[in-house]
Amino acid sequence: MPFRRILIGLLLLGARNIACSSSFPLPSPDTDVVGEVRTIWSKSGDTLLDIARRNDLGYNEITEANPGVDPWLPGKGTRIVLPTQFILPDAPRQGIVLDLAAMRLYYFPSPKPGEMPTVVTCPIGIGRIAWRTPVGTTRIVAKITNPAWHIPVAIRIEHAKDGNPLPDVVAPGPNNPLGKYAMPLGIPGYLIHGTNRPYGIGRRVSHGCIHLYPEDIASLFREAPTGTPVRIVDQPYLAGRLNGEIYLEAHKPLAEDRSDSLTPMVRVVLSKSPFSRINWDVASRVASERRSIPVRISLQRAPR
Repeated sequence: MPFRRILIGLLLLGARNIACSSSFPLPSPDTDVVGEVRTIWSKSGDTLLDIARRNDLGYNEITEANPGVDPWLPGKGTRIVLPTQFILPDAPRQGIVLDLAAMRLYYFPSPKPGEMPTVVTCPIGIGRIAWRTPVGTTRIVAKITNPAWHIPVAIRIEHAKDGNPLPDVVAPGPNNPLGKYAMPLGIPGYLIHGTNRPYGIGRRVSHGCIHLYPEDIASLFREAPTGTPVRIVDQPYLAGRLNGEIYLEAHKPLAEDRSDSLTPMVRVVLSKSPFSRINWDVASRVASERRSIPVRISLQRAPR
């Protein structure tokens, strides 16, 4: 990719109005889909990363939903699909759920008396292949404003080998990769935190920690109390129900998990519906295209 394109994209990031994490009414237990897919047309100077941040999407989501569109210079007037409809992960609807394959966080705040339950969602950056973010159940154990980054020895060794030695500690400020807010997890060494490189959201860029856009971590930091349970899952195929129909949402499995087998997709779909109700040709196409958009895969019901 030409350096000029990358430079233009990075300069434009953060220069637009940005949205905070998306909030939706929590659906009933027999409904798993929230939000709606939207379409816009790019403006002069836009990048897909620019558009993604304005609409609280990650790099992977916006590029998978718009195959063939140049992420750095889509051009004025290009039709852009916004994958702002989501199938909730197969996990308890409480606390925080992180889906690594979808690179998305879901927060289910406890409603106050008289309030309608909601789900808040935002994109995340996760660990690189050599520093994979672990799956499992944990919780938020602390909340730190303006954190200093005490760099682990393994990371300092890695950077030293690349000719880029790091200090023992990076002080709070604009050059701190943790951003302004950090929430350590019960898994030692792992945090949910902000970033000084927002263009990495929706990518595998970290040493295992969970990165959020600065505006999203500010909101989550304010709303999620210490002790909030956190479930980290890896679900590239998500099946869900909406208005009596079955939908499938597919993401690229993490590189170390990729295979040509459709068995994981079939297993997920069958957990929501009998075999006979599914258009398996459509389901196979959705699983192959992996566009991060829920698609109806149930067969049309015969009119009565």
